[in-house]
Amino acid sequence: MKVLIVDDEEMIRAVLREYVEFEGGTADEAQDGMEAVKKCRTEDYDIVLMDVMMPRLDGFSAVKEIKKIKDVPIIMLSARGEEYDKLFGFELGVDDYVTKPFSPKEVMARIHAVTNRHVSGKGRPIGELVEIEGLKIDMLGRDVYVDGQKAELTPKEYELLFYFVRNEGIALTREKLLADVWGYDFYGDDRTVDTHVKMLRGNLKEYRKFIVTLRGLGYKFER
Repeated sequence: MKVLIVDDEEMIRAVLREYVEFEGGTADEAQDGMEAVKKCRTEDYDIVLMDVMMPRLDGFSAVKEIKKIKDVPIIMLSARGEEYDKLFGFELGVDDYVTKPFSPKEVMARIHAVTNRHVSGKGRPIGELVEIEGLKIDMLGRDVYVDGQKAELTPKEYELLFYFVRNEGIALTREKLLADVWGYDFYGDDRTVDTHVKMLRGNLKEYRKFIVTLRGLGYKFER
């Protein structure tokens, strides 16, 4: 596993590098977003750990540039845990969001979960076309249309919607969604699920009605 650690704090980079190398991986470092983008242009990484607040080029801007050139999973690291920041990161296509201060062991668990999910998701045949009223879901082509207009979803929103559809009519706890869609449960945060569901519902417009909230439990997809 090859990890790019992007943070302007040398101590954080050193600690994360130590844990990555302890588990048999290799780590590269960048101290700002500009350097991270340059490295991603010339090197291939299994995952990128990206700080948000950095000089020269911030983490969100760096993610935008990296996503243009590489399909690499990204975990954001930030001292700011506001919902707006998380929503913005997820809309850019990041895979997870860790708030500082964090446990290096937890970061490693999230790295394994995200990379395993990224690898297992590639080339997985789905081959289903679902049409419910004005909502059209092409799982094979990874396209979603709302009243004939293509919806622009993040990678995680696609996975979440497809999972809902495959499990139509089944009550799904937040823990179950974290385990099956994100690939982890112990280190998961219920708010991660709620944030993504909120974003997904917004993109589905009137067809958000198919994702039903089960108070105190989770969600269910039903017509």
